[in-house]
Amino acid sequence: MQTRSMEQQPQSQAESQQHVRMVEQQQRGQQVGPAEELAPTASNPTSISASKELTGLTHECGVFGAIACGDWPTQIDIAHVICLGLVALQHRGQESAGIATSEGNSSKNFNVHKGMGMISTLFNEDSMKTLRGNLGIGHTRYSTAGGSGVVNCQPFVVHTAHGALALAHNGELVNNESLRREVLARGVGLSTHSDSELIAQSLCCAPEDVSELDGPNWPARIRHFMTLAPLSYSLVIMLNDKIYAVRDTYGNRPLCIGKIVPINAGHGNRTDTPAEGWVVSSESCGFLSIGARYVREVEPGEIVELTRSGYRTVDIVERPDFKRMAFCIFEYVYFARGDSIFEGQMVYTVRLQCGRQLWREAPVEADIVSSVPESGTAAAHGYARESGLDFAEVLCRNRYVGRTFIQPSTRLRQLGVAKKFGALSENVAGKRLVLIDDSIVRGNTIGPIIKLLRDAGAKEVHIRIASPPLQYPCYMGINIPTREELIANKLDATQLAHHVGADSLAYLSVEGLVQAVQLKHQQSGDGKSKPTGHCTACLTGQYPGGLPDEMSW
Repeated sequence: MQTRSMEQQPQSQAESQQHVRMVEQQQRGQQVGPAEELAPTASNPTSISASKELTGLTHECGVFGAIACGDWPTQIDIAHVICLGLVALQHRGQESAGIATSEGNSSKNFNVHKGMGMISTLFNEDSMKTLRGNLGIGHTRYSTAGGSGVVNCQPFVVHTAHGALALAHNGELVNNESLRREVLARGVGLSTHSDSELIAQSLCCAPEDVSELDGPNWPARIRHFMTLAPLSYSLVIMLNDKIYAVRDTYGNRPLCIGKIVPINAGHGNRTDTPAEGWVVSSESCGFLSIGARYVREVEPGEIVELTRSGYRTVDIVERPDFKRMAFCIFEYVYFARGDSIFEGQMVYTVRLQCGRQLWREAPVEADIVSSVPESGTAAAHGYARESGLDFAEVLCRNRYVGRTFIQPSTRLRQLGVAKKFGALSENVAGKRLVLIDDSIVRGNTIGPIIKLLRDAGAKEVHIRIASPPLQYPCYMGINIPTREELIANKLDATQLAHHVGADSLAYLSVEGLVQAVQLKHQQSGDGKSKPTGHCTACLTGQYPGGLPDEMSW
């Protein structure tokens, strides 16, 4: 979701009470300051505000929706289901979160609670009591500096002539500017520069060729939007008594469906098990914790309608014949949780295969294999199994320090490494070590880790990266910096090894990564596997939808 913050005029109290009961909570100590206040440093001459001009503000978010089956009011606590679903997606965004619920009996009245902060601090017993409902959607969000603020928290709620509409969005519209001009040309006012508001306002207008004498045709409106915006988005859209799950025609961002089953349903996913409700989520990793079972992915271009009676496909928007599916390959590399399922395979299994392929491409004589925890661990196990070397933990992680990849300044990233890891010196002393990491972005974190291991007695430290060099920014919803900040554009593998103090350094090739991701489909060989295609734009510069609109605002 691309966001460019702008002052928003608050609703009047009467409007707020008439339409939506909303609580916006801002955790004071956690708000990121404006980009302009982040001064350039010697190690980072390009300030965050300058970076924003070069790449736009990119985000990685998580969306979740749930609806109860059968009679309403339901016995299922929908708000708690959504909250736990968002907790499972917390790795996709830690800046803000929100939940909107509907009781299904009033198109004007949604219950909403959203604000800045982690889910565990934002939602408490009192706030959950305000979120009564039989269906609802939720969102967890991360943004770079400058896009922070309650005004950009989701779900985004708008009021149409046919009632309230709530929307949560993961991704970034590559043609944001042309779509914005079209919406503004209709006389529609926009209070933020959020893609999510832009999508919601686009859905409020009926296509000219669609008759709505019998009421709004929401699938037609969604289809119309999808023809205007090719990518990148996964959406959950809530109306009075139904939810729509939508994925762009390229399938760039993930979205899947799960079934809430009775507590005594046992293991497995039998089709005859009765459904107590349905959920839709960016990832499947939280399904078991809420008593749900993975059903399938929302297909690229598919519009799925979820009601109390179940779910059904209401439309599929095709992409041009000459275009391939473009699921973000970086989901496998870094962002997704290891127990999530994409394209019929578990993320952990793909990362394991990346490690195996990495050994085939870049072997080295060593005593042990280890990883930078935790996303590099699966690949390290694969490397160890393929090479026959022992795997041993060498880094002890402080789990109360956040990811350095998503902190807003170089200085904070460097400080983060110092307090993030400790070395297990008994496993390291006198050893030739292969250290596996999932990726190198700016190159700020791996050097201090190598120094830490050498200080603990490591004889040799060989770095192996279970993904290709990152060389291009992402315009489709992932926080990858400017080309100038990406270390792979400054130093090749040999130069980078010298720069960070490693004995050697090697990346997995693009071909090797694609092979690891597609191996299961190639091995099936039954002709039943769905065609796959992956976006490698951040690795190759080949963008599936071309470069985004030039921003004129």
